[in-house]
Amino acid sequence: MATFKDFRNNVKPNWCPGCGDFSIQAAIQRAAANCGLTPEELAVISGIGCSGRISGYIHAYGLHGIHGRALPIAQGVKLANRDLTVIASGGDGDGFAIGMGHTIHAIRRNINMTYVVMDNQIYGLTKGQTSPRSAEGFVTKSTPKGSIESTLSPLELALSAGATFVAQSFSSDIKQLTALIEEGIKHEGFSIINVFSPCVTFNKVNTYEWFKENIVNLDTFPEYDPSNRIHAMTKLMETGGLLTGLIYQDKNRRSYENQISGFRETPLAEQDLALSEEQFDQLLAEFK
Repeated sequence: MATFKDFRNNVKPNWCPGCGDFSIQAAIQRAAANCGLTPEELAVISGIGCSGRISGYIHAYGLHGIHGRALPIAQGVKLANRDLTVIASGGDGDGFAIGMGHTIHAIRRNINMTYVVMDNQIYGLTKGQTSPRSAEGFVTKSTPKGSIESTLSPLELALSAGATFVAQSFSSDIKQLTALIEEGIKHEGFSIINVFSPCVTFNKVNTYEWFKENIVNLDTFPEYDPSNRIHAMTKLMETGGLLTGLIYQDKNRRSYENQISGFRETPLAEQDLALSEEQFDQLLAEFK
C-alpha cells in the first residue's frame, strides 16, 4: 500500500519560504495515500502561476498546462481514462480570472474529478497585482489607489452553477484540508475545494494571522447540514465567504460520465480501437 512518501519526488519546490502552497501539496499527497491510491493511479493537472508548479512536485502523472486551461485538460484526461483519479490545481487568477469560463462549465458538467484552488487573493508569480479575489480598496502595483472592483465570491458562484461538492479550507489547517481532499476524491462528481493560501511575499493584508482571526470553521458547528444548499449559500454570505469545512454536498446527482449513453467503463488506452473490414466498409457507405 502506498504511503505519503511514495508521492514525493526529487524536485524541490521553489515557492517562497512560508508560502501556503507547501501545505496544499502535502495535503494532496497525504489524501492520495489515505485513499489507497498509488502514484500510477493519480494525475495532477495544473495551470499557470505559482500554484501551477505543483504538478511537477508530486510523484504521479502530471501536466503543467497553460493559463486558465487546467480544467479542460483534466476533464479530457478523466474521460480518456476513467480509472485515473484526477486532481486539477491552480490559483485564484488561473481559475477565477482567465479560466473562469472553464470553471463554471466544469462545475455544472460534474465530471468525476477534484479541483483544488490555491487562493492567495493576489497575482504572485507576476509580482503582486490585484486578482479577482482581492478586496475592494486593495492596493497593488496594478491598483495603486486601491481596487474599485468588488471581490469575486467563487463558492457562491459554484453553488449557483449546480456544484455537487463545495468545500473550503486554510493551508495552515492541514488536518482539515487533507480530510476535505479525501472526501472530494471519493465524491462522485466534480469537487471544488478553495484553499486560503497566504502569499507571504506580496500580500501583506490577507496574512496567516488575518485568516486565523477571521475564518469561521464549520467543524465547530456540529449541527450544520451540508446537504442543505440554501443554508450553505446563506452561511457563505453571512461570513463573507470566510467559511471553512464541507460547505455543500449533493450525493444524489450522478457524474457526467455515468450519464453518457454507451460510454465504456474501459479506458481508451485499453480498448481495441481497430476497425474490421466490415466496419470500415459501413463507414464508407455512409458517406457515398
